Amino acid sequence: MQDNTPRVKFSFSGLLKSLGPGIIFAGTSIGVSHLVQSTRAGADYGFALLWAVLIANIFKFPFFEFAPRYVVATGEHLLHGYRRVGKWAFYLFLFLSLCTMFPIQSAVTLVTTGLLVNLLHWTGPAVVLSAILLLLCCVILLLGKYPLLDKSMKVMIVLLGISTVFAFGAAVTKGSQAQAEFLTPFKWDLAGITFLVALMGWMPTTLEIGVWHSFWSAERMKQTQHKPSMHEALFDFHLGYWGTMVMAIFFLSLGALVMYGTGENFENSAPKFTGQVISLYTKALGPWSYWIIVIAATTTMFSTTLCCLDAFPRVIREALIMIKPQWREKGDYIYAISIITIALVSLVIIGMFIHRMKMLIDFATILAFLAAPIFAYINIRTVTGDHMPEADKPKGWLLVFSWIGMIYLTGFGILFLIWKCFF
Repeated sequence: MQDNTPRVKFSFSGLLKSLGPGIIFAGTSIGVSHLVQSTRAGADYGFALLWAVLIANIFKFPFFEFAPRYVVATGEHLLHGYRRVGKWAFYLFLFLSLCTMFPIQSAVTLVTTGLLVNLLHWTGPAVVLSAILLLLCCVILLLGKYPLLDKSMKVMIVLLGISTVFAFGAAVTKGSQAQAEFLTPFKWDLAGITFLVALMGWMPTTLEIGVWHSFWSAERMKQTQHKPSMHEALFDFHLGYWGTMVMAIFFLSLGALVMYGTGENFENSAPKFTGQVISLYTKALGPWSYWIIVIAATTTMFSTTLCCLDAFPRVIREALIMIKPQWREKGDYIYAISIITIALVSLVIIGMFIHRMKMLIDFATILAFLAAPIFAYINIRTVTGDHMPEADKPKGWLLVFSWIGMIYLTGFGILFLIWKCFF
C-alpha cells in the first residue's frame, strides 16, 4: 500500500528527529571493513588500494540509498518491497541472509573480543570474554531495545571519529615510516584478487544492511512520532554513508603511514592483531593516547557487534510474521529466541577461529561480495516497481548509476571466480 501522507520538504526540527538510522548505519559499517580490512590494505600495500575503497563506496551507494527512499515513500520496510517484487526475491534474500548471518556475527564479535582483551588486559581464554560480550549485547537488546541502541551509537561514533581524525592528522605530520627503498606493488594474482574482493566485500558494509536500515528507519519514526520528508531521511543517510567512506580512507592511511614498509606484519590471532591496530594509533599520537584509542576502537566494534545482533533477529522476526501473520503476537519471543540462538552459534564458531581471525573475516567478506549483485538487483527492482510512488522513484542519473554499479559488482565477482577456479 502506498503511503500518501503529505510531508513537508525540510525543517530543522524535523531533521533532528530524523537523525538516527544513518548514524546506526555508520556504526554498523565502521567495524571490520575499516578497522581490520582498510588498515590491512594500507599496511600491506600503502596507498595502492585507495582506489578500491573509493570505488566500492561510490558504486554501492545507490543500493543503500534505496532503503530510506523506499521506507519514506511507502511507509513499509524493505522486506515488504522484496515480497512485492516476487516470492523469489523475498525467499532468496532470506536464504542469503541465513548463509551470511553466522559468519558475520562471529567475525565482528571476534574482533571486538580482541580489543577487549587489550582493554581489560584479559589473561583468561578469549572465548570466555566473547561469551560475556554476547551476553551483555543480549541483555542490552532485550531490555533497552531501539532507544538505547540509538543513543549509544551516537556517542560511540563521535568518540571514534574524533580520535581517528586526530590520529590521522598526527600520522600525516610525522610522514611515512616506510624505508626509502621499500615498495610492495599490488599483484593481480590469486592472493591479490582474493584480498581485494575481501576488502571490497564489506566496504562500506554488506548490501543486506539496506534491509536493516529500513527497520531502523521504521523504529525511529515510532520513537519520535515524526514522519520525515524525503529530504530529511536522505540527509540522515548521506551523513552516515559518506562519513563511513571518509573513515575508511583514514584507516587505510594510518596503515600506510605508520606500518607500511616497516617490516611489521599483522598477526592472525584476534587479540594480537587488535593490539597491533591500537599500536598504530599510539605510534602516531604518542603513548598518552593509548587509553583513548583502545576505548574508542573497542566501543566502535562493540557497536557493530550490537547492531548485527539486533538486525539479524529483526529480519527473522519480520520475515516469519510476513509468512505467518498470526505469529505477530509472538514477535517479541521470536526476536528473543533468535538473538540467543545467533549468539550461541556464533560463540561456537569463535571458539574454532579465535587464532585464525583473518581466515574467518576473509571468508565472510568474500561471501558478502559474491552475494552483493543479487541484493543490488533486488533493490533496483524494488524501488522501480509499480508499488513505488512515481515521484519518489530514483531519477535517471541515479538509476543509470545503479546499473553501472551492478556491472561492477557482477564483473568483479565473475573475475574472482574465474581466477579462483582456473589460475
